[in-house]
Amino acid sequence: MRKGLLLTTASVALLTTLTACGNSSSGSASSDSGGKKSKIGVILPDSKSSARWETADRPFLTKAFKAAGVDYDIQNAQGDKQAFQTIADQMISSGVNVLVIVNLDSGTGKAVLDKAKAQGVATIDYDRLTLGGSAQYYVSFDNTAVGKLQGEGLGKCLADKKVKKPVIAELNGSPTDNNATLFADGYNGVLDPKYASGDYVKGPNQSVPDWDNAQAGTIFEQMLTSQSRIGGVLAANDGLGNAAIAVLRKNHRNGQVPVTGQDATVQGLQNILAGDQCMTVYKAVKKEADATSELAVALAKGQKGKTTASVQDPEGKRDVPAVLLAPVAIYKDNVKDVVNDGFVTKAELCTGKYADLCTESGIQ
Repeated sequence: MRKGLLLTTASVALLTTLTACGNSSSGSASSDSGGKKSKIGVILPDSKSSARWETADRPFLTKAFKAAGVDYDIQNAQGDKQAFQTIADQMISSGVNVLVIVNLDSGTGKAVLDKAKAQGVATIDYDRLTLGGSAQYYVSFDNTAVGKLQGEGLGKCLADKKVKKPVIAELNGSPTDNNATLFADGYNGVLDPKYASGDYVKGPNQSVPDWDNAQAGTIFEQMLTSQSRIGGVLAANDGLGNAAIAVLRKNHRNGQVPVTGQDATVQGLQNILAGDQCMTVYKAVKKEADATSELAVALAKGQKGKTTASVQDPEGKRDVPAVLLAPVAIYKDNVKDVVNDGFVTKAELCTGKYADLCTESGIQ
């Protein structure tokens, strides 16, 4: 059920905090050809479902906007749909001429995008496509390819362990996130033929509301209780994967059951180095942020955006001009590539017990 429209005292306090956390450039803003100041608003979804939004996306976008000399405001809705809409209203009222959003769900996202469109504000869906929405552009990774890499990765890890007819549990992402649907399309395209042939046994399969890691742990514990023979876990991101690993560890089965992930978080990479997670999918967020900032800056200055592809919005029945980037599968032998790319640092990754594991994996 949706939350009511009236703000509670706690919500007001949250919004005050969110506003204070939003970044704005301190220099003078550039102007478009019509003499209007260029200002870009960005709404990030949360910091709970994945660390990337605050540790990677925000700093990369900030650096790009500063380099372009445009005024900007980046805020995080912290998973609150009401806060998301309020932040959007504030940004539109403050004069942004480009609004970039990572929606919390398509319903909330559509309402925000439609309001921006009515005010003549250019719009970009960042990372997640808003189904039925009106975003003029979409920038993301090829999310079906992400899922395919996860399915293939799980298969590789099961083959390496010589597991026969494993029961596969699937921890899917949030049912309100279109990306989660695309990831599932990708990995089910790999797993379904295996189920049909009898090579794998289809086990418990459940979506995790709002990508909530705590709920994922509860869900996976129930899965393991109902089906003790689980031999592989397709977890849609590193947070869900870590939740499953914690349950497996409690049952002394961590490292024995391959678990997938996504986002190449520090925690996920450490789990891979330790042998508790079999793989993750690295999405070079800097490339995504740079592509988005380049598009947003062009629009803010009254120029036409450049795209490389288009994606179909099945609800809106329209093709959305897009920039789609390629993901990369990460296993223990190429964790170093993520460090070499600057996405995580050796200091972050190679702490405590992971120092020797980093050395063994050739991380410099």
